[in-house]
Amino acid sequence: MERYLHLLDNNHKTMTMSIKKTEFPEKSILSPAKKDFDYIDSFQGELTDVAGNIDISEIGKAFFTSGPKWGKKMFAFRNKAMGVFGLKTGSENERQQTEKNFECEVGERVGLFKVFGKTSNEIILGEDDKHLDFRVSLLIDHNKRESSQNSLTISTTVKFHNWWGVLYFLPVRPFHKLIVPAMLKNMIGQLEKKMCTA
Repeated sequence: MERYLHLLDNNHKTMTMSIKKTEFPEKSILSPAKKDFDYIDSFQGELTDVAGNIDISEIGKAFFTSGPKWGKKMFAFRNKAMGVFGLKTGSENERQQTEKNFECEVGERVGLFKVFGKTSNEIILGEDDKHLDFRVSLLIDHNKRESSQNSLTISTTVKFHNWWGVLYFLPVRPFHKLIVPAMLKNMIGQLEKKMCTA
């Protein structure tokens, strides 16, 4: 599946941004355990960083500010569903307050997302719960041939503990596949805009 999205560059010239579904990246620190996951998906886009200043912490912060407006309603529905299944939920106000002081360090938390791991090119977010565990990998891969071009990949893994986890994820899955590509597009737009104005 491939979606063509658009973004304006510094000269206000329209460029085509391709967000595509891709294989789970072998470079991810989650890769050795991928056979243990019950669900996996990955979406990838190209991030231009002419100055080479991109920082993995900035990518982590952008993840929490890149959700589409329509996605907030879906997350609200998701939280209600999670409450029914006895899973953890977090309020929007709590999440926004935490974002202000978020440094993207291991052990920190924003809403339902805890930072489980961090390297120079990847951040692992997620949560462990009684019905399922999930992880989100934000991985940047630098292009060896073109130094200003980087691949930014969002990967999601889910491990079910019981049938409640499976039942919960059934209605979430199609929304997830819509929201993640939209978030990735917004993340790339935010990061490139920030680098251009820095």
